[in-house]
Amino acid sequence: MASNQDAAIMSEDATASLPPMGFRVIIKEFAKDKLALASLILMVIILVVVYSLSFLLDQQTVTTVSLFDSYLPPMSMSTDPFTEGTQYLLGTDSAGRDVFGQLIIGARNSLSIGLAVTFITSILGVLVGILAAYYAGAVDNVIMRIIDFIMILPQTMIIIIFVTLVPNYNVFSFILIMSAFLWVGQARFIRGRALTVGKLDFISASKTMGTPTILIILREMMPNISSLIIVNLTLNFAGNIGLETGLSFLGFGLPPSVPSLGSLVSTAQNPDVLGNKAWVWLPASILILVLVLCINYVGRALQRAADSKQRLG
Repeated sequence: MASNQDAAIMSEDATASLPPMGFRVIIKEFAKDKLALASLILMVIILVVVYSLSFLLDQQTVTTVSLFDSYLPPMSMSTDPFTEGTQYLLGTDSAGRDVFGQLIIGARNSLSIGLAVTFITSILGVLVGILAAYYAGAVDNVIMRIIDFIMILPQTMIIIIFVTLVPNYNVFSFILIMSAFLWVGQARFIRGRALTVGKLDFISASKTMGTPTILIILREMMPNISSLIIVNLTLNFAGNIGLETGLSFLGFGLPPSVPSLGSLVSTAQNPDVLGNKAWVWLPASILILVLVLCINYVGRALQRAADSKQRLG
């Protein structure tokens, strides 16, 4: 009898030491998908390097114009009397500014904007979409008509107009402007799936039993659309980075004094820079490509993990 009790205690201890089911499924999925695992590791390395180095660099120094150092190739030494002895790892641009410093600070800005916009729009989109599906009827009709009106607007053009009109705009105001128009697509997407989940028997039973709305949404509806939310998060994160860099490329993103990956890539509009001075725009282009691919591969693995967890109950 004692041995059975000891065995039961050991079994409980072993079970307690295991990670939760969700984490075990995620670990298993990444262990099977080597490409997703490599993408996750590479993305973490990029994030750590970018955010750690960006705090060691002085943005004012990086963006200081030095015409003596215009278009210096990689690993060149400064020819400016005031910055003599400075080495430029990735060379300089037309204004003699350090390309490596702009790359690191620009990557931090682009990633921070992408993360912030994704976080804000996902919260709004998921909340509005689930509420519209849960209450349905007149509430759903009103919410969807508002979403339809915002969606028919040329959102990119509206963002450009607001960026142009807002005086002294900065990173914070740019995030708010983008978030104000990018949540509607997510709300419509989540609402479509949540309508199906809301008609399931266990949701109806919970409503009949008087379960609070917040508990039904958090414990019963959201877990059943978790895979869609995860995919939406990852795809929107990659898309928001692309949108920010695209707007900066066109000159309607961050202010000219604030480094961005898009502003570095925009230098390739000059045929001479495109063909003969690739060190100015190529590192930023490669970094954008690598980040977007890593995010997509990681998102696919997380989606499969969420689907597996749902099948396991």
